[in-house]
Amino acid sequence: MADWRSEEFYKERRDELEKRVGPRRFKHSLGVSETAEALARVYGADKTAARMAGLLHDWDKGYDDPGILARADELGMELDAELSAMPRVLHGLTAAVALGRAFPELPPKVLAAVERHTLGAVDMSDLDMIVYIADALEPGRKGKMVQKLREKVGELELRDLFLGVYAYWVQLIMERRHPMYSKTTEIWNSYMPEQEVYRAEANPDPVPYGRP
Repeated sequence: MADWRSEEFYKERRDELEKRVGPRRFKHSLGVSETAEALARVYGADKTAARMAGLLHDWDKGYDDPGILARADELGMELDAELSAMPRVLHGLTAAVALGRAFPELPPKVLAAVERHTLGAVDMSDLDMIVYIADALEPGRKGKMVQKLREKVGELELRDLFLGVYAYWVQLIMERRHPMYSKTTEIWNSYMPEQEVYRAEANPDPVPYGRP
């Protein structure tokens, strides 16, 4: 079995990816890979896993809507009605399954980060969050909010940075009038109690409400 941590394995997957997606998507994937590795360095995560998951996150992005639905069927995936109606978010889910079968040496943590980079989850690992963030902040992404979030790298805790990026994507979905995944609120709310604890620890003696 090949060593997924080797540079040879990375280069082979990179060359294969270049044939699977268009030039713009390929450049984006390289940017996500580099950004994920940099984030892992800042936040003390597995740099090799982050680099690999970043490279592979859009492995199935070359499919159009009918194609990605056929891909899910080919892989034997059972999709509920909601996900079947949102083919643009399926590429992470199908890629995780396909990559796990094609390259069993890839660890579950890399496959999970690939799977969760579109919809998120209630129990995101540090690696999941890093790839999710890197997808938004890689150098090819433009915009004032993207730049503001980039400037927060290293200043914010990883969880706070993830929530900032998550909120940014939700805002974009609403502005563009795309359908919203029904579990978005559940995912967001799952992180709120920990955020409250974090704020209380950061500000143990808050000023009472209404007091100047």
